[in-house]
Amino acid sequence: MAGGRFARGASLSILAAALFATASPASAERYLFDMLFGNRVPRERVAPRVERVAPPVRKAPARTATRRAAPRVSAPAVYDYRPEPLAAVNLAAISAALSSEGGLAASPFAKALASLSDFELLAEKKIAAAVVEHYSKHPAFVWVDGNGPNGRARQVMAVLGNAGDFGLSEADYVVTAPPTRGASTTNVQERGQALIRFELALTARALRYARDARLGRVDPNKLSGYHDFPAKPFDEATVLEVLSRTDKPADYLESLHPQNELYAALRQELKALRAESEQEIVVDPGIFVRPGGSHPDFAKLLRIIDRDADEQFRAEHGAVLMAHLGSDTYVPDLVPVIKAAQERHELKPDGVIGARTVGALAGQSKAARIEKVLLAMERLRWHPSHLGSTRVMINAASFTASFIEEGRERLSMRAVVGKPSTQTTFFYDEIEYVEFNPYWGVPQSIIVNEMLPRLRRDPGYLDRAGYEVINSSGRRISSSSVNWWSYGSRVHVGVRQPPGARNALGELKIMFPNKHDIYMHDTPEKSLFGRDTRAFSHGCVRLQDPRAMAAAVLGTTVEEIATTVEKRRNMRRDLPKKIPVYVGYFTAWPEPSGGISYHPDIYDRDASLEKALAKVEELRTQGS
Repeated sequence: MAGGRFARGASLSILAAALFATASPASAERYLFDMLFGNRVPRERVAPRVERVAPPVRKAPARTATRRAAPRVSAPAVYDYRPEPLAAVNLAAISAALSSEGGLAASPFAKALASLSDFELLAEKKIAAAVVEHYSKHPAFVWVDGNGPNGRARQVMAVLGNAGDFGLSEADYVVTAPPTRGASTTNVQERGQALIRFELALTARALRYARDARLGRVDPNKLSGYHDFPAKPFDEATVLEVLSRTDKPADYLESLHPQNELYAALRQELKALRAESEQEIVVDPGIFVRPGGSHPDFAKLLRIIDRDADEQFRAEHGAVLMAHLGSDTYVPDLVPVIKAAQERHELKPDGVIGARTVGALAGQSKAARIEKVLLAMERLRWHPSHLGSTRVMINAASFTASFIEEGRERLSMRAVVGKPSTQTTFFYDEIEYVEFNPYWGVPQSIIVNEMLPRLRRDPGYLDRAGYEVINSSGRRISSSSVNWWSYGSRVHVGVRQPPGARNALGELKIMFPNKHDIYMHDTPEKSLFGRDTRAFSHGCVRLQDPRAMAAAVLGTTVEEIATTVEKRRNMRRDLPKKIPVYVGYFTAWPEPSGGISYHPDIYDRDASLEKALAKVEELRTQGS
């Protein structure tokens, strides 16, 4: 049950013994803990990962047990991205298959193929296999007729040539057109060879384009352990079959791109950015200046503030601003000017100039914005093409969470996400239920990395701080009775925090059970929502207005949510229908009000993706 109550009789001991007899110590402890305390997370999912409440430090009593070195639970790794190697299309296999079929060897395609020599076509392994399979069964030209490239080929060539409009690179799909009919420099045999080369190359590059549009150029799960996306269905043979039969191959190829409003907005932004000129004043995005400091680009920032100032701003700060225009030193007199400029852009008016202040006041360079848009388009290809008209969107890079209903944003709020050392994972799932007045089952990573060192000094502090310790039999025991020095990177007792004002999850949590222990929840630390950069959690997403989000996903009112919370009972309520939730990372983000907002790369994932894309480009260039 979701209420977290449990019997302490013989039946519980039997259940616990059975669980621990059939599972590994780690999985048995986790599964038992979840069952007893109502999380009901499937066995392959781990207990929720959230923030700890730090209890007071007390001096530890002397211990006589063997002392182990302080253990650690490692964070997910960032990988050295390795793109998929290219393979040669096995033309000999096609010829052999056609020869074995007798009459097929006499087809114009087979004869043209037999005339080829010293031609190597490289493609991704599955694409190369699909080309061989198709032409072995259907030895006919798809893109060529008696006069050369046909109309369908011209459609596809136009799509490949305009790949940049969709955030792809035209260089990845280059196909050399054959010489025109009757060209004096070619004889019949040379033209035939040029046509068969063109035929095969266009097929391979059209399939590459199709796959890039559908899946993206980079496999996100090979970037880091913080990326977790299911494999999207894509059958190269089926795609080639469609391309070989349809009269509108261009429409088909373009339909493989994401078909949602976010991708469409990014496409429009990319087009607009490429058409506009560079900003008049470009400020170093890495500038960081406190009062009393200096930076060469500080004077540029003052010029921008002066340029964008309205009458009210000039009336209050114009004299001071004018007196210091051209200075690269941040004198104390300018602090009220900077704070006022920050307030105009809804930033925390702390007077400190950093990346967010520069981004809000000066914007980013044209090149930087284009790159962020291209990366956002790539990331959207990892998602379903249709996101769902009703969904929750979380963007870790902008520290926001939104509820979209029937295609319109109904709710948006500030969020706190994972620290760079405990990042919020990039994935999507479905919201299943809301838990009111929740228990917090402390995950192993926090017990080992943060609690265990203190417990070794002060074994009883969990008791004093109000935590509950549960042994492998499901019984509550005293924290001081545990020999914490006997544990390494796996602690075989459960720790939970009961509902209450100090509970790390606050009043409620919104669950989409997943192996990353990530969910949305309330928090007692309300002050963090006033900060511009809100990366402070252990990975979960803290909501500024959790009652409103709970009401939205449950299809009820905030008042009804408040009534349920105020009962002070731990309980669970399932959603009438599961709702998709996208836990994203987009440094270029389409706003429902229009326009694209740009955000710093707090997790360095832009840099990682840029390097991966560069490796893909290099590999494809070598194989062209």
